[in-house]
Amino acid sequence: MSEPQLSIRSSKARDLAHALARRTGQPINRLVEQALERYDIELRSQNKAHPLDAVWELAAEGRRTVPPGTTSAHDDLYDENGLPK
Repeated sequence: MSEPQLSIRSSKARDLAHALARRTGQPINRLVEQALERYDIELRSQNKAHPLDAVWELAAEGRRTVPPGTTSAHDDLYDENGLPK
């Protein structure tokens, strides 16, 4: 009895699969299985994260470009009573 078939009609996927098969010496079906397994693991790990984790990651990424000592106090815009100048 033969294995079930998977047909993907994509020249890019075909080219990548053949290139990886040549580089690794592994059969294309095994490469596809490994790629799908890795993607499945990646998606499962993302689903375990808290939804706000993505927001915190973006905030940390943006913070990297802010010069040290920068604050968001905007003290220069307000007087000693907290009113706009």
